[in-house]
This record gives sequence, C-alpha cells and structure tokens, in this order.
Amino acid sequence: MLTLQQIKADPARTVARLAIKGFDGKEPVANVLALDDRRRQLQLDNDNKAAELNRLAASIGRLMKEGKKDDAEQAKAQVATLKEAQKEIAAKLSDTEQELHDLLCTIPNLPCDMVPEGKTAEDNVVEKTGGPMPQLPDDALPHWELARKYNLIDFDLGVKITGAGFPVYIGKGARLQRALIQFFLDQANQAGYVEIEPPYVVNEASAYGTGQLPDKEGQMYHCQLDNLYLIPTAEVPVTNIYRDVILSEDALPKKNCAYSACFRREAGSYGKDVRGLNRLHQFDKVEIVRIERPEDSYAALEEMKDHVQSLLDKLGLPWHILRLCGGDMSFTSAITFDFEVWSGAQKRWLEVSSVSNFETYQANRLKCRYRGGDKKTHLCHTLNGSALALPRIVAALLENNQTPEGIIVPECLRRYTGFDIIN
Repeated sequence: MLTLQQIKADPARTVARLAIKGFDGKEPVANVLALDDRRRQLQLDNDNKAAELNRLAASIGRLMKEGKKDDAEQAKAQVATLKEAQKEIAAKLSDTEQELHDLLCTIPNLPCDMVPEGKTAEDNVVEKTGGPMPQLPDDALPHWELARKYNLIDFDLGVKITGAGFPVYIGKGARLQRALIQFFLDQANQAGYVEIEPPYVVNEASAYGTGQLPDKEGQMYHCQLDNLYLIPTAEVPVTNIYRDVILSEDALPKKNCAYSACFRREAGSYGKDVRGLNRLHQFDKVEIVRIERPEDSYAALEEMKDHVQSLLDKLGLPWHILRLCGGDMSFTSAITFDFEVWSGAQKRWLEVSSVSNFETYQANRLKCRYRGGDKKTHLCHTLNGSALALPRIVAALLENNQTPEGIIVPECLRRYTGFDIIN
C-alpha cells in the first residue's frame, strides 16, 4: 500500500497519478489526511495523559512521605480518572489507526512517470518487436486441434475429472510441459536466480502482503475450512519469504525463481478467446522475483525484460513488448510490461509474461525492509515477472511449428524432450 509519506508529500500529485489508473482519489486522499490528523491529535492527547499520569504517580509517594494523606488520596482519584480517560483515547486511537489502514488498502499503487495514459488494452504502447513470423498455410490448425490430432492434450478428460479449464497433458504433451519448465528454470539459474520450491497454498497474511487481498479475493480458490488460498502465481509465496524481514544492504539484491502450478478462478471468462489453452483455471509457470534497493530497481526491471526476451528468442517465437497504460495495469503495479507471442493459426497475440515493478507498494504491506549505511531501515522495491507462463507458449509452439510431417520442437528443448518432432 502507499505510505502516508507518499500521500502527504504531495496530495495533489497523488490524486493526479491515481487518475491515470482510472481511480478517483480525491475523496480517499482527503479522508486519509483527515484520519491522519485525527490520529496525530489522539496520539498527542494520549501522550499528554501519560505524562500527567506519571507526574501524579510520582507525587503520590512524595505526598505520603510528607504526611499529606488527603492530598495523596485526591491524587489517586485523579489517577483513576485519568486512566479511564486514557483508555478511551487509546481505544479511539486504535480504531482510527485501523480505519486509516483499511482505507489505505483500498487505494492502488501510483503509476510511475513512464506509464502512458489510457483506459483499455487498446491504449497500450508497443515498445519492441522481434522473432521470426511463421509462414503457415491457410488451413493451418489451431493448437486445440493439433493437441487432439497428436494426442497431446485431452481437454474433455479434464472436464470429466475436474471441470473446464483443467486440461490433461498426455505423452509427448506432458513431456513438452516438463521440458519447458526445466528449460525455464535452468535459464533462470544461469541468470543468477536462486530456485525456490514454494507451497501452493498460502494464508491470508501472505495474500494480503502481495496485494491479492482484498483486491483479487474473488479470483482465488479459497479453502474455507482452513482459511487458505490456492496461489494464483508463485509470486505470492516467494515474495512473502521476505515478509517482516529486515535485510542488510549488502544482502541485496535477492533474486529468486520458482516453478509452480497456478490456480485462477477466471470468473466470467468465456468465448472463443479462451478456447483451448488460451485461458485456464490451472496452469504451470516459472516466476522470477527480485528484492532491490529503490535506486537499483529500474535497472533490475530492464534485466528482467531482457531475460524474458532471451527465452522467447531461444524458442524462436515472434514476440512484442507492451508498456501497459494506466487503465490496463494491476492494482499493485507501478509499471508493467507485457510480453505477447504471435499465434500463427489463431492469427492473434497471446500474453505470456508480465514483468512489473511495484516499487515500495508491496514492501510496505510486507514490511520488507533493509538497513542502509545510515543505520536506518528503508522499504525495499519488489519486482516479479513470468519467465514464462506455459499454456500460451505451448499454444504458439504447436501452431507456429506445424508442418506436414509433424510439429518441430525448438532446438533448445530437444535435450529435455528427447525428441525433435511430434508426429
């Protein structure tokens, strides 16, 4: 969440930046400032009452020694009255602090100055394009038909076992999945990311720390009996490693990667754009997460973008990078770059990665800090990105690499798959 210092430093700018995300911040920001004024006044009243209690407590002993029993008893009565008044102030202070905290949780992160204005995905900016475009015949098959033709993925069996959006990978389809996961993990390891194998369920504190709660509560699968949530991405458990942690400055940056299954309800998703692997309730992904000093985080963001681009280049997929406009960004992000690959048979771009800098927004929720050379603690910057999400990568690989003889496996994957063609 935003810090009070961010809002108080320039309330007008805060409101203006929030408007870029399509969020009307006038009333929330005004309420934050009013609650903070109330909180500070209550804190002052509480401190004054405490000082008066200390003074009276010290006087009671002195009065008793001087034989002024009636004065001492009067002071004791004043102490009792003050304690009751202080208790009321403390309760009001606690309620005000909670109200302020809850209000701050409803305000999204500020988009950084590089974020373009815009309301929808149509307003996103294409930053860069690369990779060879496939030359396919007019009768090229979409990936769901290729999956059926070569017995790679059974969507109907997934519906039988669980429901729509839970495909079953079979034979070479399953091996291709495993090959991609291992390839992405090996590439992350070579780039200096330390691998984590995280839990697939998290508690409320973890979901709150990375911003899934309260913003995306309806999009997560909730295990109500235990009050746990299935993870929508490995970002959640991995970033929460650093919750309530004070790192030494020389321990930064922290670079982690993790493979996990991901679970998303995707409520309301339907139609041709979600057919096959285009949108699933369970899918595999390798995530990269970084914890950085604020002054280093934007250089780290560029490194992460370069890493994702290198994966797509090695897979031989056509790609472009989008700088998301304010209206298409997530609640928690300060800036996001989406990577999309070209799906040759569907003739459309498919998102395969989002790389984001959250600046201090997640760190403030997580209390993820480092101790600087000034001996003071400072909030870290957190970043994460998909490197990569598998379903649409598989879709593009199957469609773009189809030939009359079969589907050609990219050379970088062959040592993992053990085969160079699917036929």
